[in-house]
Amino acid sequence: MRYKPGHKEEKRKELLKASGALVKQSGFAATGVDALMQAAGVTSGAFYSHFSSKADLLKALVESELQASREMWAGNPHETAEEWLNFELGRYLNMGHVKHPDAGCVLPSLGAEIARADMSVRELFEKELRKGQEGLAQRLGSDDLAWAFLCQLVGAILIARAMPSEASQRTIIEASKHFLMDAISRQADDTGKRRPAKKAQ
Repeated sequence: MRYKPGHKEEKRKELLKASGALVKQSGFAATGVDALMQAAGVTSGAFYSHFSSKADLLKALVESELQASREMWAGNPHETAEEWLNFELGRYLNMGHVKHPDAGCVLPSLGAEIARADMSVRELFEKELRKGQEGLAQRLGSDDLAWAFLCQLVGAILIARAMPSEASQRTIIEASKHFLMDAISRQADDTGKRRPAKKAQ
């Protein structure tokens, strides 16, 4: 049977989407190839036509998930820094993200597993994450602030998910929003104070 051009690439994307949702929910190491392919609705044999090993799948997931995050940031419809930031904080720091890791960011779900992965996975992770951090730094006006922003977002979701009560989860989410807004506002104020005043014409 002949497939139309691009069929294999589309099927690979489908496999990544389905397996990504499953491992973000259940963990990568704890999920076998059979379960991953069952979630994608294909046989286990199809796995090896797209990925040479389970480690190869992890690398592909890291790349595709972080690329998707960058595309979401690029699709933010707001122009002003404050509106852009409010939109992203609302999109990331919310109870839906806490309760549904399968549909959320890969970092709170698989960060610890990526840290234990082989060097090739970690090097790819660093390369892809830096792309996002660089874009964020352009928005926020600071490399350090961009790193802190990323870490606060991920840490807030990670800790909120570990809490047994929804009240505690909400407290963590809201506290993190307020902290980030305040920190970035202070940075903007400090930058404005350091900027030389324009000379009178």
